[in-house]
Amino acid sequence: MQDRFVRSITQLPEALAGTIMPLLNQGFSGHLDAVQVKELCRVSGLDNHGLGLALLPLAASLAKPPVSDFYVGAIAIGKSGDFYMGANLELEGEALFHSVHAEQSAISHAWLSGEVEIKDIVVNASPCGHCRQFINELVHGQKVHIHLPGQATAPLSHYLPYAFGPADLNVTSPLLSKQQTELELESDDPLLIEALDHASLSYAPYSRCHAAVVLETDDGATFCGRYAENAAFNPSMLPMQMALSNLVRHNREFSSISRAILLESSAGKISLVGATMDALHTVAAVQLEHLVVDPVR
Repeated sequence: MQDRFVRSITQLPEALAGTIMPLLNQGFSGHLDAVQVKELCRVSGLDNHGLGLALLPLAASLAKPPVSDFYVGAIAIGKSGDFYMGANLELEGEALFHSVHAEQSAISHAWLSGEVEIKDIVVNASPCGHCRQFINELVHGQKVHIHLPGQATAPLSHYLPYAFGPADLNVTSPLLSKQQTELELESDDPLLIEALDHASLSYAPYSRCHAAVVLETDDGATFCGRYAENAAFNPSMLPMQMALSNLVRHNREFSSISRAILLESSAGKISLVGATMDALHTVAAVQLEHLVVDPVR
């Protein structure tokens, strides 16, 4: 079992702890598939949402909050029935806008895993306004159910009435819906190809800055992040922050980063290079490789 789960596992019901402990090996990064979820429900006697609430201590163990020292865990439950854990991430000594909220982390985990709709968000602290706005960008965002310890379940529309969202800016394919923007690049570099693939799947309906980041660690593993914009702009999730959150979920240290790539579209109204370099140079002594590519016409 990974060291980061040693304390939190004691907060789980005994039967649940005994069943999930073998899953918390070095390869565990917060994902439980629908079959595993069903078995954990059977063993624990909990329904899906009760199981999600019970597992929140594990999700919070994925957090890295050196500024606030406040550990938040979240679980996004997909239409598939899979559980996707996420947690807050802060960059030590860096501006707070670089932070990743637990709900963002869980949603991006689901998106990177191919999930096309989130039905429920389970979280151990009430979603802040930033997160409510981010959830509202999702497919059927207003219908996503929010589950909190000791509180009645309610849809996002309860937490974010009179919402402003994608439809107000004439966006008909919200975050997580299947969409792809073709970008041109001729290369045999596997990292560049991976960055291109993720940039093409990024969500940038407002700025058209389709972009992705790929981080390679010293053992050859790669961790990606895609740009996810928001109708309110500020709650947008940058690809570097998503990639760093992905890396932390996989129990890797920032010091293991050996290569970093940002690929973005030339059609964008903005560039993410400044903010991306700022975040990268806070956590690793690695030069950012920046590529600008054209959309396929």
